[in-house]
This record gives sequence, C-alpha cells and structure tokens, in this order.
Amino acid sequence: MRAPALLSTADAAVAAIPRGATVAVGGFVGAGHPELLTVALERRFLGTGTPRDLTLYYCAGQGDRGERGLNHLAHAGLLKRIIGGHWNLAPKLGALALANEVEAYNMPQGVLSVLTREIAAKRPGVITQVGLNTFIDPVNGGGRLNARTTEELVERIELDGKTWLRYKPMPIHVALIRATYADARGNLSMDAEGLISEVLPMAQAAKNHGGIVIAQVEGLVDQITDPKSVRVPGVLVDYIVTSGGVMHDQTFGEVFNEEFVVTNPGGFELPLMPESERKRIGARALREIRKGDIVNLGIGLPEAVAMVAAETGRLGEFTLTVESGPIGGVPASGLSFGCSHFPEAIIDQPAQFDFYDGGGIDIAVLGAVEIDAEGSVNVASFAGRFAGVGGFVNIAQSAKRLVFCCTFRAKENAKFVKRIQHVCFHGPSAIARGQQVLYVTERAVFELTAQGLRLAEVTPGLDLQRDVLDQMEFQPLV
Repeated sequence: MRAPALLSTADAAVAAIPRGATVAVGGFVGAGHPELLTVALERRFLGTGTPRDLTLYYCAGQGDRGERGLNHLAHAGLLKRIIGGHWNLAPKLGALALANEVEAYNMPQGVLSVLTREIAAKRPGVITQVGLNTFIDPVNGGGRLNARTTEELVERIELDGKTWLRYKPMPIHVALIRATYADARGNLSMDAEGLISEVLPMAQAAKNHGGIVIAQVEGLVDQITDPKSVRVPGVLVDYIVTSGGVMHDQTFGEVFNEEFVVTNPGGFELPLMPESERKRIGARALREIRKGDIVNLGIGLPEAVAMVAAETGRLGEFTLTVESGPIGGVPASGLSFGCSHFPEAIIDQPAQFDFYDGGGIDIAVLGAVEIDAEGSVNVASFAGRFAGVGGFVNIAQSAKRLVFCCTFRAKENAKFVKRIQHVCFHGPSAIARGQQVLYVTERAVFELTAQGLRLAEVTPGLDLQRDVLDQMEFQPLV
C-alpha cells in the first residue's frame, strides 16, 4: 500500500524545495492561489537564504498589484528565471525584470496552460500558430523581456507548408497548488474554489519529473465519496498543508461568494451604469454581439458590455465565458476576475483554451492600449511598466470576430500611434485569417481592412478633423 501524503506545516513543506528547481504555481489573480505557501517560501528565503536560483513558472497572473500572490517571490537570488503569462498583478516581479536582475519571459497564458499538460506527458512542447508575428515570435524577440534573457524558448518550424511556433517544454520539479479539501488518502477536491485552473497537469508534471507536489487545502475530510469530484488524486500529492481558512480567501477580492460555485437560472443582477464614455463604448460594442454567440469579455473596459446588456435585457441572448474556465453566468470583476457569478459550468483552463484556440469563440471584446495604422494592438507595455499579455494573444487570434475597446486618448497621450511598443495582435495576420475586427472608442469606430485602419463612424456632434484626425499620429482611410 502506498504511503499517504504527509500532513505538514507550510514552513516544513517549502523546506523540501531544492535549489535550482522549476516551481509551478497555480491560480488566477487570487482565485486558486496558494497564498499560505508563497508566504512561507518568501519567509524561508529571507530567513535562511534558501532555496536559490528557482525558475518560476505560472500561467495566469497572480497578485493584487501590491503585496499578495506572486509578489511574495520577487527576490533576486530566490528567483533566477520567470516564465509567466501576465505580469501586471505582480509588479514586484516586473521590477526585477526591468532591473535585469532575473531572466524574464512573457508567453501567452493559454499556451503555458496547455504546455503544462505537454510537460506532464513529456511530449515535445506545444506546436501552434498562437503568437506568430507578435513580440513572442522568435523573429521579434521570442517573448524575452530584458538583456539578461538569452535562451530561446520558442522556435519557428515548418509543417505541411505552414509556419508554426514550437514552445519548448521544460521539467517542472515542484507544483504549489490549492484545493478546498483533502481526504485521508490525499485526494483533493475543489468544492469552494471558483475555478479549477491547471492543478491536475501541474501535479502530473512535477510527479513525472521526479519532483514534489505541495497542496494547500482549507480542511480535511475522512473520504471524498464522489470520485468524480476528485480533481487531483492522492497518488500525486506529497505534502498537504491545512490553512483552516487562513490565507485561503476564495479570491483576493472576497472571502467567499457562493455565487461563484453555484448556478442560477434566474441570472445575476448588475447595477445600472451611469452615463459615461465607458458606457457609450460598451453599448456600441454590444451591437456587434449576436443572439446565440459564445463570447469572451476582457478585463477592464469590456466589462461594460455585460452591464449594458443587463440594462437592455440582452444578457440572456448569448453565453459569456472566461479563459480561466467558467462558462455562462456573468464574469466577476476586479480582484475576483477569473470567477463568474452563477456559471453554468466550470472546466479546467487548458480545456477552455483548447476550445478557444480551435475557434470556439464567436466574438471577443478586448481592451487596447495602443493601435497603429495596420491595426496591430499593444496591451503588454504602458506607463513605464510591463503588464504582459495574459490570455489576450490566444483569444485575439482565435475569435471569429473581434472588437477592441478603448478611450480615444489616454489623457495627453495618443492611443492611435505610428509605432506600438509591443505587437500583441498583428493586424495583417488577422486579415489573412479572415477575422472581422472593429476598434470602438467614444469618438469614433474604425474597422480593419487589407489596406489598414478605416474610419467607419464618428460620434455625432464632433468635428472630424479637429476631434478625431488631428488627435491621431497617422491618417486612417476615410
């Protein structure tokens, strides 16, 4: 009979992490993040100087833009390399990268999520066209963020007469994951968690590479009676750390919200949105969504689409999804983003991106920081910091129709610029794929054509030359 997972304190469990290990951490913003474990790992490093030279591997951004989440691990010496999908929620990690103190990569969140599964199976990585002609393409830097970062983790290959990117696998030695309950055999369930994330492939990857799996759980039960509710089998778990609810909030925004784990045919009531530029943009974007559409809404300004849809009685006409796994319901916002109110289903993140990458989204409404004349978009870098792409690259490349939403200007700075800082969405490639793309602002609407951006609409009452064209760094087609 196999030995059950070892009940442990957080400090004792993280003491088993060896120098030079690749450590994968699960979670999405704050949902599913093992806060007790990352706090303990930081405490051990500050107290003993060990472990050192770790590679941090994570798919979705985890943090509160302050102290929590992956911010705990932002110490030179503790980390040697960071491979992540989104950086904005952990600005302390970003500061290490900008200071050239660690090797740093930004990869598409969906690719990293699926790559975790390929690492577990010891397959030769992920072969996809996600990221082609963006800053993640090796001809444009390969997602490397500073001078210290030299190893190429992405390569171009030719298959069947087409160009693909191969994202190379790497061993994962430690998985830090979170669940709700563990039973006496170490089996894990996620009854009160708002998402599933990559807990299973992370655990499989660490186990198959001779590593360890440390699971933070809220509590213990004698037995999980429904085997279908076990998300990680005990055969994969080495250490179980019980939190008792300490540092185990459902999200970084809420201690617990039952709406994230139950469904409700009656739906979720959203507050009325006051008249604003944000509301006007959301209302215009909503006109592009058709009955029966499967939809992804980005964080930030695109959230206005759901609020206007609720106000106008259209919310039940289409299905909202989140890349973290919820299907149906209404996506949560702020530090609870990644969960949904009253979802119809919650699947794991790699499965969600399988569906997305295959063209399952009818329309995506996403934000934009900068846009150029060929319709390319930057969302990764702004205001002197690097935010990263998250799931944007996967979603923007795979959706049949796209609406980018942003205000026309950012205070004194133009958003429609001659040259964007990072190509996260490549306009000419979208034309080649046959995507329909709109850019919606409070002043004007543009559409993507083979010749570049074309001005399609101007808000009534505005002067075309003074209020629109003179505020852009390039001349669109009119």
